[in-house]
Amino acid sequence: MNNVASPIAIDNSFLIDAARDAGDIAMDFFRNGYARWDKGGDNPVTEADIAVNHMLHARLGGAFPGYGWLSEETEDNAARLDANRVWIVDPIDGTRAFMRGEPHFTICIALVEAGRPIAAVVFNPATGECFEATHGGGARLNGSPIFASGAAKLDGARLLTSEALLAHKGWAEPWPAMHVEMRNSIAYRLALVASGQFDGCLSLSSKFDWDIAAADLILNEAGGCLSRRDGTPYIYNQAEPRHPGLIAAGGKLHALLLDRAGRWQPIKSGS
Repeated sequence: MNNVASPIAIDNSFLIDAARDAGDIAMDFFRNGYARWDKGGDNPVTEADIAVNHMLHARLGGAFPGYGWLSEETEDNAARLDANRVWIVDPIDGTRAFMRGEPHFTICIALVEAGRPIAAVVFNPATGECFEATHGGGARLNGSPIFASGAAKLDGARLLTSEALLAHKGWAEPWPAMHVEMRNSIAYRLALVASGQFDGCLSLSSKFDWDIAAADLILNEAGGCLSRRDGTPYIYNQAEPRHPGLIAAGGKLHALLLDRAGRWQPIKSGS
């Protein structure tokens, strides 16, 4: 087991400051242009992703050198598996939105211990929305407490998902009338559910630790639920950081979405 820095009081001011400074870097590129390329498999990355990643790695790793590190833009190092605490970071979640000039991208930082996040920030620098939470300490948006929706029925629910997914023939029954929107950043979608701006989120495509770890804590601390399609919670910092799709909502709506997802028949790949 690696030696770990002295335990920190779970105070998100350090994470918030790091996320906001990273946001300044991202917004400079967003306004003024940047290089972009494909990492392979239609997986775009920009100069901004790399610059933010370098800054956060230096800031977080420098302050707590004994902690592990897992980021979308850093080559994985199995040494993280032996660390008591691990930073899990997505420098820019929603790179496609960033490239399209849309304000739907976020900077995600989670501190994970024993497979679960204990402190987290999801920051949208284009809108100024800073969602954050600590384990057992509640969730906040720009300093004010937030709570997941108490919606108890699908009819009329505000759902973040793909219209194409809902129209897919793999569902056992048609979906009722709902207000449906989409955001490119999955972390942003989950944070919007945590703040009650939307009632739920459904995605059947695979996700990675860095996509969801930070928003997972924020949603749970806001009284919501995030799970795999089989209803089980996510465990982070495993050898394989990839996970199946997700269901997120307040408790009552989560049960309804879970029931529907359990009867999904993937005739063709969903969204």
